[in-house]
Amino acid sequence: MTHWFSDVRPFQLNPLEFLLDRTYGFPEPLEPLALGPKPFFLVTDPQLAKQILKTGEEFIDKGALVRKLRPLIGDSHLTMSGEEHRKRRDVLHHQLARGAAARYVPAMAASIRQSAVSMQRQKEFDAHEITGPLAVSLACVALFGDNVLSSGDRQVLVGAMKSIEDEVADEMFRTWPHAPWTYFSRKRRRKPALDAFSFVVNRVRKKVGTSSVLHSLEQLGLTDDQIRDEILTMLLAGHHTTGTAGAWILYHLAVEPGLAEAIGQEAADISDDEGEITAARLSSAETSLAFVREILRLYPSAWWFSRETKRTVTLAGRKLRRGTSLIISPWQMHRDARFWSDDPHRFNLDRSYSGAAYMPFGAGPRACVGMGVAMLELQLLALELAAAYEFTYTGSSPAAWPKPSVTLVPPPLPMSISIRERRQSQRSAA
Repeated sequence: MTHWFSDVRPFQLNPLEFLLDRTYGFPEPLEPLALGPKPFFLVTDPQLAKQILKTGEEFIDKGALVRKLRPLIGDSHLTMSGEEHRKRRDVLHHQLARGAAARYVPAMAASIRQSAVSMQRQKEFDAHEITGPLAVSLACVALFGDNVLSSGDRQVLVGAMKSIEDEVADEMFRTWPHAPWTYFSRKRRRKPALDAFSFVVNRVRKKVGTSSVLHSLEQLGLTDDQIRDEILTMLLAGHHTTGTAGAWILYHLAVEPGLAEAIGQEAADISDDEGEITAARLSSAETSLAFVREILRLYPSAWWFSRETKRTVTLAGRKLRRGTSLIISPWQMHRDARFWSDDPHRFNLDRSYSGAAYMPFGAGPRACVGMGVAMLELQLLALELAAAYEFTYTGSSPAAWPKPSVTLVPPPLPMSISIRERRQSQRSAA
């Protein structure tokens, strides 16, 4: 029998299957969900989703599903709205745009190579256990600059993030709020992690360059706690986006015939005489770009997000009252056969990613500010690793679906690695 909460249990048990099942066939543009006493709708039409994401925040804004993360990650650009949000977002977007982040290509490439050495020392490794810490290193380069954090600093930041990540995941899937005594006890447990995070950020502030994100946040006149919250949010987002997608990059380099060879040759074609990838030529590396886009289609890190109506609005012929929650799922959009031909669950580089149904970073004025640097990091990861190494997947095939949490967490992906002979660029050989 249908009631206010009839979809809660199926969503909690298997949200990925739940979202796909609700949109099988010919769903309504706004598919009603029974997730509580307030109205919930799953947006199944990509054009409508982009309209919602571009609508002014006086009509549709971040809702309760986002606001309830504020006690965990503070008042960062992710949880706030209004003029302060726009001010911080403009600064972050300027610093993290792909063109601006290109200056960090040598430092990021060095971090990737160092991580590859760590893989070589192990007979077998899990892909995500390598790419997760690597993602933190790459994000730190973008946020603090090169050679600012020590390995000990990074370990402190990773430890602090892990303790907060678990609570973020729990909060995202929670139907009922915590009891007051539970809320305050959890807040006390978070304090040591936040204090350790603040200590590292404040200690390195004198060492950062003027082109770093941290310096730009200081120029806004933010308090120490506000700077900490922004850095924490960006590290969490960068860790998950690059770390989870990076694990799938290793997996598909191992299992797709001829893919690693093609990307390895592409790396040689855009490298200089010393074998260093030239940042200005990355945009011409079409195979690795398509590879990253396909990985983000199949495994979008932000697999769902929500908006909430701030006043009565009419969408797709429905009159929605104030407080209606609208759920948009890139996971569902990216695997909907209405928008992706040739089996949407299949890895395929011969796709077009220009349609409205492709939104791994959201859309509109609230699209992920770090999407440029994330794309850069993932393309570099594919190029650097394919140029020098061969990967073998040693687990059961095909790999299981990811586990939905704050992001889509990869299943165990056991791998082994071996060195390949680096090819010379066809251009150089000519």
